[in-house]
Amino acid sequence: MPITGPAGMECAPWATRVIGYIIDSLMVMVVVFALYAVAGIIFGASFGLGRMVGSDGISGLGGLGCCCTLSIFPVSFLIVGVYNRVILVSQRGYSIGQGVVKIKVVDSNGQLLSQQTAGIRLLAQVGLGFIPLLGLIDLLWPLWDPAKQTLHDKAVGSFVVMNQ
Repeated sequence: MPITGPAGMECAPWATRVIGYIIDSLMVMVVVFALYAVAGIIFGASFGLGRMVGSDGISGLGGLGCCCTLSIFPVSFLIVGVYNRVILVSQRGYSIGQGVVKIKVVDSNGQLLSQQTAGIRLLAQVGLGFIPLLGLIDLLWPLWDPAKQTLHDKAVGSFVVMNQ
């Protein structure tokens, strides 16, 4: 018998949530690596052609290009992640991966989360991931939780339900 959440909505099964999370993670990685490749080409071309070589043969600007390219990696993870997990979730109720598996995130009244609540939910998930084993416990929590919530869901009072 399915477990019901707010407003009688059916809570999403754990496996469905995990598949949505994997799709989201893969999608974010693909976009980030594409941005990283484009940035590498742009910075590589910009700094590679105008290279200033000192007496030791080391490029003066090449290191700057490498630094700029490497800094794009975490920034793009942040931008793509926030767009997917905060903006999309607050506007339509689901991220790209959650949409594929037909689940959505709602509050205790069955309404969409505000951007602030979705942002806090993401920060809670990321914060739990920084503590050894707590990220894994957060991921597994719905397996024994009566409301099928993760710890980051509990932090903001959200529920993941089937999107009919």
